[in-house]
This record gives sequence, structure tokens and C-alpha cells, in this order.
Amino acid sequence: MKLIEGKPIAEAVYAECAKKLEDLKSRGITPGLAVVLVGDDPASRAYVGMKDRKCQELGLHSVKIERDADISQADLEAQVEELNADPAIHGILVQMPLPGDLDEDAVIKKISPAKDVDGLHPENLGKLASEDPTGFAPCTPLGCQRMLIESGIETSGKNVVVIGRSLLVGKSVAFLLMGKGVGGNATVTVAHSRTKDLAEVAARADILIAAIGVPRFVGPEMVKDGAVVIDVGINRVDDPEAKRGYRLVGDVDFDAVKDKCEAITPVPGGVGVMTIAMLMSNTIRAAELANS
Repeated sequence: MKLIEGKPIAEAVYAECAKKLEDLKSRGITPGLAVVLVGDDPASRAYVGMKDRKCQELGLHSVKIERDADISQADLEAQVEELNADPAIHGILVQMPLPGDLDEDAVIKKISPAKDVDGLHPENLGKLASEDPTGFAPCTPLGCQRMLIESGIETSGKNVVVIGRSLLVGKSVAFLLMGKGVGGNATVTVAHSRTKDLAEVAARADILIAAIGVPRFVGPEMVKDGAVVIDVGINRVDDPEAKRGYRLVGDVDFDAVKDKCEAITPVPGGVGVMTIAMLMSNTIRAAELANS
């Protein structure tokens, strides 16, 4: 069993980023990322902090905007429009989920597609589906694909099963892996909670991607011998023996399935590490496209 760890692959992405940054800065361009945090959700605050630190570490222009949870829809959308108009900002990310009754879809649609480095604007999702290289794909699916490529795992002609149909992961990673080119050309099945005989469907996969948001949902009966398993889930479960009283686990029962796998990602330390790396890569690419 091979462990596909995110850190060394993320470091390869950051090395690429550094070269591109050097070229941009030689032309007087510093890529800028603005992250908008609404409310005070601890997990969201932690994610935003990690993104801000990585920007500073790489040398990107980083703007962190914090707004109260009771912000109005109009004010939040006005904040996004202000960032759309700022030439120093090449990427905009509004941290999800938003609190209260704020309309997430409306906020995403306000982000300029050219600055939508999270890849969730309908225009970018359309470009992903049509394999238009000028668009941005969501960061987590990009990270999954990059992990497969860097680990030498062939996708062409393989049966891939994705458990989970969210735009953020499931549908987007399906488009990436069925697309043409390196890391693509797979035959993809997108399964979900309504899939009949889900375990049987999953067990046919050469590559199984779990993104359903349920702790340890994928057990050994869902994994074929010699499969590659990519675990996108990050779930907090109570553990009185842990220092914080909880620990993070994936959507896959790692200990129960690892010996059946050719390769598997850990949680933590797997896909989550790649998500921030691909966000940095998308932001730098946005700056390149804006100045091409």
C-alpha cells in the first residue's frame, strides 16, 4: 500500500508557483488574493488564516477582509464588487459557508469570473465542462487530479467512481477526470446517497474518490482489491483521548481499507493540503491571464 501524502506534492506546486512569481514580479506584477470572512466560525477562521499565511510565505499580495455575521446581502455583494474593481486583486474568495440567510449563490455570481479562483462561478463551471483552458476549476478537485498525476497513477481508460455530487468536489472532479489530456480520459461514475447498490458500484472502481461528508462512510466492502482511494472528507469526531477532545477523520475508514488499496490518501495530510496549494496556483494564473 502506497500512502499518497499531500505535502510533497504541494511543495512541487509551490516550486512551480515560485518560478511563475519570479517572472511576474520581474514585470512589476504581484498577484493579489482577497479572502472575505463573514462571521466568526472557528473552522472558517482557521482556513482563512492558513490561506493568508501561505500567501505571505510565497510573496503574494494578501488581503483578509472580516465582516460581521449580520452583514446585509447588499453590503456583502458591494464588498465583492469593490474587489472586482481593484486592479491589485487578481483572485477573490468568499469563505463558505456563509452565516444566516445570506445567499451564497448570489455572492458567487457577483465575483468576476476572471477573479473567481475558487472556480465556482457558473461561467467557470461551464468552461470546466467544455474544457476551456481560460477558466478556473475548483481547488480541491484540481488537487485530487494533481495527486494522481504526481503519484504516477494512470487515469486513462480507468473506471473512476466519485461518491458525492457537490459542485465543489463531486461534479467538478468528474469533469476533470473525464476530460482529455494528462490526468483525464477516465470513465467516471458519480454516485450519491440515492445511488442503488452504492457499495457494489463503488467496489467496481479502479479509482475511488470519496467526497460525501460522512465520517468513515467507505468501508472494505466498497473498495476493490488494488484500488486507488482518494479521501476528500475532513470530519471532526469526538475522541476523549485526543488532546483537543476530537480528531479529524476522512470519509473512508482508513484502517479498515488500507490493506486492500494500491494507494490511499491520509486524513489529515492528504487532499486538504493540496486545496490551498491549488488556490495559490489559480491566483497566480489569474494574474498571468490578466496581464497576458
